[in-house]
Amino acid sequence: MLHKLFLTMLLSSAVCSQNLTGQNDKRPRARDLGIEVGVFSPGALNAITDVAGVRVSHVTLENGDDINTGVTAIYPHGGSIYHDRVPAAIHVGNGYGKLLGVTQIRELGELETPILLTCTLCVWRVADAMVEWLLEQPGMGNVRSLNAVVGETNDGGLNNIRSRPIRAAHVRQALTTAQSGPVEEGSVGAGRGTRAFGWKGGIGTSSRVLPESLGGFTTGVLVQSNFGGILTINGAPVGQEMGRYSFKENLHPDNDPLKESDMFGWDSADEGQGSIMIIVATDAPLSPLKLERLARRAIIGLGRTGSFAGNGSGDYVISFSTADEVRRPRDHSVLQLKEISNDQMSALFQSAVESTEEAIYNSILKATTVSGMGRTADAIDLSALAEILRRFNVTP
Repeated sequence: MLHKLFLTMLLSSAVCSQNLTGQNDKRPRARDLGIEVGVFSPGALNAITDVAGVRVSHVTLENGDDINTGVTAIYPHGGSIYHDRVPAAIHVGNGYGKLLGVTQIRELGELETPILLTCTLCVWRVADAMVEWLLEQPGMGNVRSLNAVVGETNDGGLNNIRSRPIRAAHVRQALTTAQSGPVEEGSVGAGRGTRAFGWKGGIGTSSRVLPESLGGFTTGVLVQSNFGGILTINGAPVGQEMGRYSFKENLHPDNDPLKESDMFGWDSADEGQGSIMIIVATDAPLSPLKLERLARRAIIGLGRTGSFAGNGSGDYVISFSTADEVRRPRDHSVLQLKEISNDQMSALFQSAVESTEEAIYNSILKATTVSGMGRTADAIDLSALAEILRRFNVTP
């Protein structure tokens, strides 16, 4: 009875998670503040869903002081991914993480399930629930193998991660509600309990559309930010100016350590620990090899924001192409694929760098203050940030 009551409470929290969007809508995105990253233009939504066919959903769990976590789902297209696979690749910037599905993607170069993001200790529950749901779907009656792809970051500072609160019902909700259109950002889904650069982090997204002279392709990125470093926005040393950055306690040992810990909402100095999941989608027809090259460039965008990929940070990129020319239908014994040449890749590289950088900024700017486990991760102070951006000529 108690278990059923607890599950009911969690499901209620997840269903009510849409109420969080009202709070997030009050927070700006980077471009709302005049922060324009790079030289290419964003898509209509400035989101990963600008890549036609890509769908996203969030299920957010919040319950009292204990539960701040969730599930985020990313679909490359609206059909059966198992039967109509897309080429994919994974790049590991730093491997301190629990990403499931790595070896088969590297071996076969294709994605056969949606990508799910969650918290560290819920990875296996999420994978199990996704496999169970997928096996129930039409045309899956004889399937004996599935490569579930599930990524994570550790939200244990704000979430009772040892309770492993994600249930199969939450995963099913995420899998059945994914849609195109605007993407919720900030303290939602798998980003509910995360932090970045000492502030509240979360889900962020951005996109770039290349001019027709460079192929006209769209690249979209979604991030789950939960890492440390020294926040830099378009070159402005925001973290240093606002007094929140990795190694500050070591550089200024005379500071009150209690005050410093309270400031970060953590129990120890910030040395860049944490993780980030970066999902890169494109409609450019790319092979797995080219997708891996594209994924590597996303790490450059991460570095531009001030991350140095600390020892305890899991920094992963999953990239895929939605282009019909490189689809891999399971019932075809011979594939006739058509991809762009290496000489056309440079503009795509730049689009991935720009989209990743801006998606990370959006994940921080859209995040709301969240308290849990006796700690608080506060949203970045927009007034102080705006003054710094003006002073360093990032914005007018």
